[in-house]
Amino acid sequence: MYWANFLHIYQPPDQTPDILERVVNESYRALIKGLTANARAKLTLNINGCLTELLAKKGYGDVIRELKRLAGQGQIEFTSSAKYHAFLPKLPTKEIIRQIRLNDQTNKKYFGEFYHPQGFFSPEMAYSKPVARIVKELGFKWLLIDEIGLNGGKSLADFSKIYHLKGAEDFYIYFKTERASNLIAGAVVRQVPSFLKELAEDYQDKKYLITAMDGETFGHHRPGLEEFLFAIYRSKKFRSIFVSEISNYFHKKEPADPVPSTWSCNREDITKGLPYKLWYQPDNPLQKKQWQFVYWAIRNIENKKYPAKNYLKARRSLDAALNSCHFWWASKYWWSLEIIEQGAFNLMQTVKQTGSAKLIAQAKKLYQQILNLAFGWQRDGTIREFHKQQEKWQKVPLKQRTTAEWFNQLILEFADEMKKSAQNQEYEKAIKWRDAAIKLKNGADVYDALHVVNELGRIRRIPSVKPFAKHRRFAKFALSHFLPHPHLIKLTRKNDQFKKRG
Repeated sequence: MYWANFLHIYQPPDQTPDILERVVNESYRALIKGLTANARAKLTLNINGCLTELLAKKGYGDVIRELKRLAGQGQIEFTSSAKYHAFLPKLPTKEIIRQIRLNDQTNKKYFGEFYHPQGFFSPEMAYSKPVARIVKELGFKWLLIDEIGLNGGKSLADFSKIYHLKGAEDFYIYFKTERASNLIAGAVVRQVPSFLKELAEDYQDKKYLITAMDGETFGHHRPGLEEFLFAIYRSKKFRSIFVSEISNYFHKKEPADPVPSTWSCNREDITKGLPYKLWYQPDNPLQKKQWQFVYWAIRNIENKKYPAKNYLKARRSLDAALNSCHFWWASKYWWSLEIIEQGAFNLMQTVKQTGSAKLIAQAKKLYQQILNLAFGWQRDGTIREFHKQQEKWQKVPLKQRTTAEWFNQLILEFADEMKKSAQNQEYEKAIKWRDAAIKLKNGADVYDALHVVNELGRIRRIPSVKPFAKHRRFAKFALSHFLPHPHLIKLTRKNDQFKKRG
């Protein structure tokens, strides 16, 4: 089976030295080592230009040199992106183009002739039609987006064919294979045989996989997971290719007209018209003020109503201040006063570079408005109440909010997953799924940040085993965790009658 693996690595330009050191040692160098050990391994890589500069500036030039070497050996292909990880769908066209050109200038400087990206990665896989149009007009051949972007989650992508942008047959839209990516990134499997079993019918010679995730997942966020990644690379069950090579092997084409999406949204978000909710929600006054500050800063810096000598400083400062992080942390779903303040502070400092007293006074006012609102939410309990309401449904045990038949079906799913894990000698996983069933029975599922059923749903389609009502006998483990149901009473009576006849 053809497998195209895509990794995205990024750190903000103001990342603290201690965290950068950890990420480099735990993740980047480990990934390089694994690729070096396997000449068959190919990786489609996005490295934002601000990270490339940061690595050079902070003494990690070896990472740049090694990535360049691997690219020269034909093991890495680079994609383009936005230099400072800006959230492109919310930016004006000129700013999108500027971020892309800055990114390519920077990476070309450090990677030389080996940096010649054919594809594009929009930070956060944020898709919009204007972004696709700009990327195409800049000469790129393809764009990678989340599978949910195909049609909002109504159906899965067909990985036996390739998709081109509707009305543009020479511009491909490649979709991340959601389930396969989750199997790896979620560390729900850590052995190739288990991975193959979970892929089930998705594993076919006439199909391809595109797994896509943050590079920092390996070694940094999930210690040791890089060993599983390289086990997949070593497996003869997968033929490692670049995303750009997919069209060499698959020729059946179909037009696609993707919907606005990111790799963090779900079907409900798209249905509600909130595909970008972690970076912009119309009813989030804090994010609205952040974007108001951004647009105001862009407009006033480009108007250049101040000494011309200050323009370059202000412009460079603004480029970096457009990173997506502070919007994410103001979403309420994710919350960090520190990063919200830093984002507003960076925008204020940008305007200070102009030297215009009038603009600086206005910037200070916008900065203070953001801080007042953010601190107000923190102090008056707005954030705590938001999370309380978001989690309200989860505070009711599953056994109280679903039917006994479906609850028992889920117990069968967990029991099956537990059995498979034990057979594969993945005993920690077996214990995990056993404990999940116990939580459901005891109603302790209300305490999990990620609900146990959602966690199971990441690695298998539910239902995967025979329907509960069609079973004629059950294992002791499942029986001990079931809710009462007429089907169980019926089977008990049949067994009693059989015993009497015997």
